[in-house]
This record gives sequence, C-alpha cells and structure tokens, in this order.
Amino acid sequence: MSLRAFHVVFVVASIALTLMMAVWGGVNYGSDRGTVWHLVTSVGSVVTAGVLAVYLVKFVRKTRELGLT
Repeated sequence: MSLRAFHVVFVVASIALTLMMAVWGGVNYGSDRGTVWHLVTSVGSVVTAGVLAVYLVKFVRKTRELGLT
C-alpha cells in the first residue's frame, strides 16, 4: 500500500469517526441527561467531517495532478 493510499484510508476513517461522534452527541443531547456540550460536540464533529472531506478531495486532486496515483 502506497503512502498516498494509506493517507486516503486514514482520512476516510477519520471522517467516519467524526460522524459517529456527531451521532453520539446528537443522541445524548436528545436524551434526558443531554447538555449543551453534547450539542456542541455534535455540531463540531459535523464541521470537522466537512473540513476533512474538503481536504480529502483537494489532496486526491493534487496528487493526481502531480502524477502520484
């Protein structure tokens, strides 16, 4: 596995984990014991997943442009 492929897999795993964290925060916020920090965690995780997705697209385009496929 190339370093590029490992990087893509790692970023995809990071996106999946941040989305799971967002779901966890949302479920806890909706429960009886939910606090505003659960909501902050959920929103922050969604934003982080979005930023990582944009980064991944730019990374893949740049490495293709450089011929590092």
